[in-house]
Amino acid sequence: MNSKILCPWRMQVHHVQQETPDVWTLALINHDFYRWQAGQFALVKIGNSEEMRAYTLSSTPGQSPFITLTVRQIEQGKGSGWLTRDVRPGNDIWLSDPQGDFSCQRHPASHYLFLAAGCGITPIMSMCRWLHAQRPACNVQLLYSVRSPQDVIFACELSAMQPWLTLTIIAENSATPAMLSGRLDRARLAALVPDMVRRTVMICGPEAYMASLQHDVKALGAKTIFTEQFTPVADVAKEETQFTLRSPMRLQADTFPSGWSLLAAMEHHKLPVVAACRSGVCGCCKTRVTEGHYQTRSQQTLSDTEISQGYVLACSCYPESDIVLA
Repeated sequence: MNSKILCPWRMQVHHVQQETPDVWTLALINHDFYRWQAGQFALVKIGNSEEMRAYTLSSTPGQSPFITLTVRQIEQGKGSGWLTRDVRPGNDIWLSDPQGDFSCQRHPASHYLFLAAGCGITPIMSMCRWLHAQRPACNVQLLYSVRSPQDVIFACELSAMQPWLTLTIIAENSATPAMLSGRLDRARLAALVPDMVRRTVMICGPEAYMASLQHDVKALGAKTIFTEQFTPVADVAKEETQFTLRSPMRLQADTFPSGWSLLAAMEHHKLPVVAACRSGVCGCCKTRVTEGHYQTRSQQTLSDTEISQGYVLACSCYPESDIVLA
């Protein structure tokens, strides 16, 4: 599938607002009816290329005249660089249908614990606004980790939601008196959230942050936990072991090191594959494997039938043997 099919919604940039030294919000005008849920994301077509990236819809349904994307500028990031440096008011941006299961509307609860780090606040901000307006009786606690006070995104909005929102900001450097200093660990979690067992926990941030906190909240009694990924799992090459990759597109087998994702191997050998989020959430890189052993880290968008037929998400598939593609 190409980007024109995956991203059929044309939206015009109304204005761009800087949130922190390296984060901008793009406000988009949608002339059609675009239905999304708080916390969901969309694929964004990057410029005139066929490449796409996944970004949270940081605005809240029914509460803004605009659809917004809040983007951190990443050094040498093609998607974030284009959105934060090149896009101007009046330009058009093409979006996919809303996607993702990371939404409070899909997981109703009476008590929430939101854990966010950096730009991981974007889906959680959308959900906080929605809960505040639609389910004000909910008990919502947010622990937000940042590098420094200047990196707090949506600072004014978060402050205005108190005391309805129980907010704790943890700054690794130069914390103000109103913040905790350092990092969030299990001991702090236990002290800050003594009623962990009754809370639905939703975590968003870098992969290592989510993995660590998911382990900690489970240890403290959390039963219902949801995580969202914004960055792909790193491909760590183990050069001592090589696998082969066979495809009807090629006469000869290609080789790749163990530790690579199937997506990395396919892209390295220029086999056709579409990749957007690279985190196992959008489903663009669905690929069928007919032979071989592998581990998968996400099957979010695959049906049971597709899984039984050998379909995988290439970005989240890690071969453990030679692989043959359909």
